[in-house]
Amino acid sequence: MPFDSQDADLRVIPVRTRAQLARFIRLPARLNAGDPHWITPLMMEREEALSPRTNPFFEHAEVQLFLAERAGRIVGRISAQIDALAPQAEGQKTGNFGLIAAEDDPAVFRVLFRAAEDWLRDRGCTRSLGPFNLSINEEVGLLVDGFDTPPMVMMGHDPAYTGARVEDQGYAKAKDVYAYVCDPTADLPDVVVRRVRRGLPAGVVLRELDMSRYDEEVVSLTAILNDAWAGNWGFVPTTEAETRQLAKALKPVIEKRMTLFAEIDGEPAGFIVLLPNVNEAIADLKGKLLPFGWAKLLWRLKVRGLTSARVPLMGVKRKFAETMRGQLLPFHLMNAGRTASLALGYKRFEFSWVLEENLPMRRISEAMGATIYKTYRIYEKAL
Repeated sequence: MPFDSQDADLRVIPVRTRAQLARFIRLPARLNAGDPHWITPLMMEREEALSPRTNPFFEHAEVQLFLAERAGRIVGRISAQIDALAPQAEGQKTGNFGLIAAEDDPAVFRVLFRAAEDWLRDRGCTRSLGPFNLSINEEVGLLVDGFDTPPMVMMGHDPAYTGARVEDQGYAKAKDVYAYVCDPTADLPDVVVRRVRRGLPAGVVLRELDMSRYDEEVVSLTAILNDAWAGNWGFVPTTEAETRQLAKALKPVIEKRMTLFAEIDGEPAGFIVLLPNVNEAIADLKGKLLPFGWAKLLWRLKVRGLTSARVPLMGVKRKFAETMRGQLLPFHLMNAGRTASLALGYKRFEFSWVLEENLPMRRISEAMGATIYKTYRIYEKAL
């Protein structure tokens, strides 16, 4: 795939083979080798996430990965994808870019974005939005603030120069999403203490995840999630196949005492998931589980334990969200998750991601004592 460039040795290659996919996956680790806060994802997990055989996202999306190569050396990567389930404005077709990683070279970013944008244009897209890695329900946005701490599980980490290079290609901010952090050992603010001290409202029950009914529980969680988030910007529902894959992926690490459901008058009404921050356990594995990575990972998860957790999912059904009982659920869920997690030794929580305009969730997070410590930006460009 030739492109005009001042660098005659620079070319873009569509990823077609397993060897090319391996190079695609490994590139960010090399680019971030000097960053003490970088954590290399597990190679096995990345292969599954980027393979149509194992990621149900490909069932409703078309995806193309690209590599930039200079004189036989990989210097950049990008994805282009179109999600058939994503909302579309009338008279406009939006495609996405993602998985952007490249050396700090304007020419590399230029050819990568040209390849992705041409691919999207060829399929009728008039707008490019991203980065999504690969779905809006997975890693979202480019890190633009908060480079001084490592990312938590299923969150991104990018070189500080990347945002400016993306903007050089004509992209502008569409939305910001935030990661909040809090110390669960700190005293709760008075406003929260007053709300939870009254106890659960009549007809409200909190319970932990029932592992004996794990698959059913995940289906119930997904139904609440799809209902609760339906009005959010860019919302794409999670499919049944994605639910099954999510259940399989999370089962080895999920902690039932930190996954809580709320029922109102016997009906599942809300939930919260506090996911152990597996990044703590894999930070020094360099993406590999062999030969001894498995043993280290299991020991750290099951014996030594972790000290941080992320809240990636929380929701209350819309039919309850405007009622007094429903408005109290997030506080009771968060407090119950906090109490259970403290008993397990957790000392740091992240709430993410939170859309900048999601004022109810931002107020709840801040009421719990959380503060913004990372900002991820979603960019857009007319094609």
